[in-house]
Amino acid sequence: MRDEPQAASYSPDMPIMQLAEWLGDPVVAADFPQVRLRFRNDRHAAPIGLDNLPDEEWIKHFGRFAPLPDNLRQPLALRYHGHQFRVYNPEIGDGRGFLFAQMRDAEGRLLDLGTKGSGPTPWSRFGDGRLTLKGAVREILATEMLEALGVYTSKTFSVIETGEELQRNDEPSPTRSAVLTRLSHGHIRIGTFQRLLALEQRDHMEELVDYCLTQFPGPLPPGDAPGREEPAVRLMHLVVERLADLAASWMVAGFVHGVLNTDNMNITGESFDYGPWRFLPRWDPEFTAAYFDHQGLYAFGRQPEALHWNCGQFAIALRLLADAPPLIAAMERFGPLYMEAVGQRWCWRLGVASRGTEADAALVAACEAHLRDSGMAPDAFFFRHRGGRATDGALAEALKGYESVASSHPYWSGDGPQGMLIEEVEAVWAAIDRDDDWSPLHEKIAALRVMGAAHGSPPPPAGHAGTIGV
Repeated sequence: MRDEPQAASYSPDMPIMQLAEWLGDPVVAADFPQVRLRFRNDRHAAPIGLDNLPDEEWIKHFGRFAPLPDNLRQPLALRYHGHQFRVYNPEIGDGRGFLFAQMRDAEGRLLDLGTKGSGPTPWSRFGDGRLTLKGAVREILATEMLEALGVYTSKTFSVIETGEELQRNDEPSPTRSAVLTRLSHGHIRIGTFQRLLALEQRDHMEELVDYCLTQFPGPLPPGDAPGREEPAVRLMHLVVERLADLAASWMVAGFVHGVLNTDNMNITGESFDYGPWRFLPRWDPEFTAAYFDHQGLYAFGRQPEALHWNCGQFAIALRLLADAPPLIAAMERFGPLYMEAVGQRWCWRLGVASRGTEADAALVAACEAHLRDSGMAPDAFFFRHRGGRATDGALAEALKGYESVASSHPYWSGDGPQGMLIEEVEAVWAAIDRDDDWSPLHEKIAALRVMGAAHGSPPPPAGHAGTIGV
């Protein structure tokens, strides 16, 4: 069974302040006309000692953004550049969010609280800095579903409705507004490094590499890796390991993020920033989530390629500190690590013991063929065949020699799997929008957490385990 997060005392720590002068801009949160608590994630507030906050205090900190005790006195809107659909953009940064606080969990790991929809910043360009309530609800659903499927994701920590009417081109307007707070292990992006390269700020790049290795540590690269003792090379290996595992976890979950720009790539390997995401209704590599992704650049089947390409941009940025050959050697690990992670995660979700990369690859191929031929949704496939049950033909043959490790959790004998297709997302939102009925959302969250407990903890990342936490 998946372990519940460990409760801890509130332990503020702000190592980001060592970099704050050049990493971000102090900002002030918007003064919202209304602050109405809609969602608080006490499950993940416990590991940072904030689960006992009364609602009034919660709203004061996560609706009005009064500083947490002994924490950042003023939020920071972080600076970065990024490739957006592979076009370089130096005009971006935190445009409707900021870093609000940092603290340690019970294991001493650093955690950040960052916002979405907290008002304009110097990087807002022509945006209003706001978030729709529907967007916040969608982020809750995405993070809860992904966590239940073993994906290393940011957590939706708080959602507060803010009483404004927003105009949006991609949904009926005016629409309700919200401010969201997310919990993650860091907010440093590949685009953060790209900005320092563009400005040729070598000293700051060295500081940032040191910060990342200190706060988000991992083992040394393999013994035969060239330049393995160099800090920039070490970080490159960790990011490759983490993003290869992230790509694999999305594919096994049947998840399409939608916007895989370099400013959306966290060097911790956490999935975050959920906009036009979708889960697959059927196994279709060409399925695209974002209506504006006209070329299918970030289609389901191209996600590993996109993350590999983003790793390449990270390597280019690190050329400010390191020679090309050791960075290229790290890049070359992405494919094998990805294949190993897909096999391990596929077996985990299917409820069988991995038999190694080669055998697992053959199993995955057979399962993909069955998914294509049958038209089944991935969620239904993994539920129906959990532990190797209910198989015949080529699928049964592919599973020969695989040992079932499926648990006896009652979820697996239920009527069917939890899913997150767009029709259900829209139905959850419609109940809120039409009747202010939040019960379908809360019922869905509870059901997803049961599914997560039934799956248990996901396998560690392939190769050297560079993931910070879950």
